[in-house]
Amino acid sequence: MLIRRLPSTKIAMKWALVFLGLVALSECLVRVPLMKGKSMRQSLMEQGKLEEFLQKYNDLSAKYNNFMSDLPMYNYLDIEYVSVISIGTPPQSFRILPDTGSANLWVPSIYCNSQACSNHRKFNPSLSSTYRAQNTPVSIQYGTGSMTGFLGYDTVNVGGIVDTNQLFGLSQTEPGSFLYYSPFDGIMGLAYPDISASHSTPVFDNMMRQGLVSQDLFSIYLTRNGAQGSVVTFGGYDTSYFTGQINWVPITVEGYWQIAIENVMVNGQVVACAQGCPGIVDSGTSLIAGPPSDIASIQQQIGATVNSYHQYTINCQNIGSMPDVTFTINNVQYKVPPSAYVRQVNGQCSSGFQSMALPTAQGDLWILGDVFIREYYSIFDRGNNRVGLAQAV
Repeated sequence: MLIRRLPSTKIAMKWALVFLGLVALSECLVRVPLMKGKSMRQSLMEQGKLEEFLQKYNDLSAKYNNFMSDLPMYNYLDIEYVSVISIGTPPQSFRILPDTGSANLWVPSIYCNSQACSNHRKFNPSLSSTYRAQNTPVSIQYGTGSMTGFLGYDTVNVGGIVDTNQLFGLSQTEPGSFLYYSPFDGIMGLAYPDISASHSTPVFDNMMRQGLVSQDLFSIYLTRNGAQGSVVTFGGYDTSYFTGQINWVPITVEGYWQIAIENVMVNGQVVACAQGCPGIVDSGTSLIAGPPSDIASIQQQIGATVNSYHQYTINCQNIGSMPDVTFTINNVQYKVPPSAYVRQVNGQCSSGFQSMALPTAQGDLWILGDVFIREYYSIFDRGNNRVGLAQAV
């Protein structure tokens, strides 16, 4: 999400889906996501044995260094996955979108008078004893509007990992209407620092620099059909979320989590990306997006047709006979079945593939969004500059 150096149609596509789920917004504001399983650290804390463990094993610091940490995500209609973090002392809580397609952390501030800030939580610097003004302006372009504001430092708590010196954005303007309807207050970018606006250090980079994670990687598990249990695991990965082996894919450009796709097939025939193409694994995008001509070919193969709103619809009765769409990545075939790429809402079915022209120096970009990540547990390995993919449970 929020691909800063790419055209803004990416967000417009996603927010068209968000509008369909507004009826559940009030629920989203108060419900707390459930974790599928507890981390070792949390179990030890509940048993009152954490300090004993820390002293016995390697005399780890009170920050619980070298542990994995789970950050639960609330599944909002299979469109967005939202977490809660805190900023400041005492902590001010915010709903954020963990986003591998951007690199900035920002939240609304009390200085924002945009409509989008009126129904979201706003950070108040004067209430935090650890806040330090930096005052560098920050501006991020996205969708039908933009976020502008300034930067400051404060303590950020992400799933129990305490980052005491995090640079983040405080919004002053959030033009447009789609953020008004969003189930989250702000964004936590998890991509490489090269794409960070105003050269802000991303949250995970600070975790690595301060030794707050045992491994320089994080992993994402996304649930299906609105179920709870989605999670970002910082510092490692959890084998209970996938089956089979992990296939590692090298990063081709260190900005987004960009990889090389060899082709896209339906029924064993190449129908798109015939000469190879770049792709990014992006937790902030709901669908799978690609070049218009290639996506049109896929839509034809799966039997999707355009309606009067220029949306690709599908006859729900055909789902059982529709083909898999297969992505070949690093010589491994990743099948996306119709149960994954067909969206069913109120008895209506639509395609999970979206046309989007995103040219790059490496070719037209594909975005492997939540439709793909729900099928394949994704590990984002900064230490080795690679993405691990395994069949999600």
